[in-house]
Amino acid sequence: MAVGDAYKASGVDYNALDEFKRFAQGSAASTAHHLETLGLHEVAESRGESVYLVELPDRYLAFVEEGLGTKNLVADAMEQLTGKTYYDAIAQDTVAAIVNDLITLGAQPMVVAMHCAAGSSQWMDNTARWKALVNGWKAACDIAGATWGPGETPALKGIVQESTVVLSGSCIGQIASKHHRIMGNVQDGDAIVLVESSGIHANGLSLARSIIEARPDGYQTRLPDGRMIGEALLTPTIIYAPLMRSILKEGIVPHYSVNITGHGWRKLMRLPEPFVYRITVTPPVPVELTALQQWQGLSDEEMYATFTMGAGFALYMTQEEADRVLTIANDNGLRAWRAGIVEKEGNEKRVIIEPKNITYQGESLQVR
Repeated sequence: MAVGDAYKASGVDYNALDEFKRFAQGSAASTAHHLETLGLHEVAESRGESVYLVELPDRYLAFVEEGLGTKNLVADAMEQLTGKTYYDAIAQDTVAAIVNDLITLGAQPMVVAMHCAAGSSQWMDNTARWKALVNGWKAACDIAGATWGPGETPALKGIVQESTVVLSGSCIGQIASKHHRIMGNVQDGDAIVLVESSGIHANGLSLARSIIEARPDGYQTRLPDGRMIGEALLTPTIIYAPLMRSILKEGIVPHYSVNITGHGWRKLMRLPEPFVYRITVTPPVPVELTALQQWQGLSDEEMYATFTMGAGFALYMTQEEADRVLTIANDNGLRAWRAGIVEKEGNEKRVIIEPKNITYQGESLQVR
């Protein structure tokens, strides 16, 4: 089985999605001249990154549009089984998807917008659910240090299933001091620091759902730690904005950072320049991800290409700065590991996860 085949079988083909994204990026770049009529300029290098930057005389503006994916379908299933709404956690997942992308180039969030597209206005009849969504969104914005600004709540009957909603949003941020911009200037010998995830986060849910829904007890299947698998999957995503804020405040500007979402650990080689990212230490794998792997018989190669596998964010910096970042992460209540090293080997572009005997070649990640 080729890398990504299991996810493709569940209905998500990244090759098709990425081809569309690359084509769209080319068309989008041809519109950049419109900024010049306002006396502004895009940061061309930010195209293909997780966040788009516009340069102002004294700072950069940052913009992100992101969506949750299908994780709220797990919350819907668990509400049917338990009577409990998990939409406060779902709200944090959505804000995290947005904000964790925004910070990758050093931006700090300013204003977050919500887009909640319902299949029917009847979705709003469940007051406890939408109140949990609103309260969770507000709490997540507080964690991120962002103002919740506008929003949109269309009813899209015939497009969205009537029993659910599509959650997404956007964020405007800024890099107030230009020297805080993360430039992508990775160097041979840089340390790779991985920061813990809180579980599955919001990537790989289509595959996870297909595995769980085929089991006799479904989302009520018990894990070795006693939790139901549905409950474990709904642990909210960590918001890393306070960590990045603390790192920059200490005068450390990472050479690069990555939000580990779709494509899993292949995202470690997101930069277009050829480097080898050699991982020598892997974080503990959450029990729910180990269970999914065992139930479906998935290889380590497929798991690390799809899921967080215990790491939700990656930072690249000098070896001297790495120890300081580990301390800063700990001060923010997060576990982090000096997990590997960046190496320059000609034009080779790979991610090598030595403890798992996995190698991802550069062509397995085509997001630009």
